[in-house]
Amino acid sequence: MTTRTNSERLLDLWRAIGQAGGVNAYVQQELRTRGFVLERKKTDDLSKAELAAYKKSLKEEAAERRRLKRETWLAYRETHVVHLGEGEGLFWSDELDFDKWDHASAEERAAENDLPPIDKPQKLAEALGLTIPELRWLAFHRDAAESIHYRRFTIPKRDGSERAIWAPLPKLKAAQRWILEHVVERLPVHGKSHGFLAGRSIATNAAAHVASKIILKVDLKDFFPTVTFRRAKGIFRKAGYRDQVATLMALLCTEAPREIVERDGKTYYVALGPRCLPQGAPTSPALTNTLCLRLDRRLTALAAKLGWRYTRYADDLTFSLPDTHKAGPRLGALLGSIGRVAVDEGFRVHPKKTRITRSGSRQKVTGLVVNGSGAPRVPREMKREIRAAIHNASHGKPLKAGDSVARLSGYAAYIYMTDPLLGAKLLKQLAALDSAAP
Repeated sequence: MTTRTNSERLLDLWRAIGQAGGVNAYVQQELRTRGFVLERKKTDDLSKAELAAYKKSLKEEAAERRRLKRETWLAYRETHVVHLGEGEGLFWSDELDFDKWDHASAEERAAENDLPPIDKPQKLAEALGLTIPELRWLAFHRDAAESIHYRRFTIPKRDGSERAIWAPLPKLKAAQRWILEHVVERLPVHGKSHGFLAGRSIATNAAAHVASKIILKVDLKDFFPTVTFRRAKGIFRKAGYRDQVATLMALLCTEAPREIVERDGKTYYVALGPRCLPQGAPTSPALTNTLCLRLDRRLTALAAKLGWRYTRYADDLTFSLPDTHKAGPRLGALLGSIGRVAVDEGFRVHPKKTRITRSGSRQKVTGLVVNGSGAPRVPREMKREIRAAIHNASHGKPLKAGDSVARLSGYAAYIYMTDPLLGAKLLKQLAALDSAAP
């Protein structure tokens, strides 16, 4: 005989509650069926023994009513989100079907974007392969949490400091990947965006800027942290989802920046600000791409008006003036307008990361050299270093500290993007080194 799980039992109970006409009707029905409904009577004429028995029956009825109420509450929690914590801009009501801020034709908009028709939390949970309690557990916000659904590690930045990466744990990561594949990747993205998109790369981004008189590179400050829970929720609402589903999706794709604090032998993850897109979540880059659609449109038009070209790779904005351009560069006008457009769109230009390079010096875009009219290419120094490392390793010399065959293979694959012949040769040599290793 198959043993039913507690979740299955509670789901059946909630269906029975619905058939009865609601919680109160179900409780009264069960009390009557189980013989606990006691006819009320006047107690003035009862003997002591009858009064004692009557009071005992009343207590038994009340106890059974409380027990049934507790069961119906458990069934309600099994099938409803109930509460998602207290966070900035976070509001939840299980009764809220429509909201004044929903898109006027939400379902039609979702169909236009070819999105799954999800109109209730239960449907979202089913699509993600989760129960409602699991969905609530993954989406719940606490300012001071004893555990979170992310693992923290750091990677070095170019300036020597460290960048914190918050990687989602498997269950949350699976939910984010579903949202990425079935929702976010189907939303419109501007043609000048080259980051984290199929068929586009650092190479396609750099190729737009070959043969330039001047290259201007601008960074957006705190790019992912700028995209808060409210903005992420706005993306899902604009895509065609109503308030409840948009709220849950935005919570699944955001997390507060946190500090790890030890106190009284316990570890706490303390929120330092509002929830935002974490660096490390698979949904974060794609969400910024669709959020930046209007930013890209405005900067493309601005660049074209002044005779420049424009592309964006994540938070890196690149503008270039073609070497065929005859008029003045109007660099000051361009820089001022970029800053104003960025602020209008909810971002800020990083004041210390604006770079200008002219044709007389090496011009690099997303790490690739774009001087002249040829294809973008990897800097010669990198090629020399990899060749030297392979040569030394093949002659029994150890690799430099921090180097490995896997790391060098990554660089070789990077070279392969712009120089397939050399890249394939280096990858073959590295594979031979790897197979020969003890």
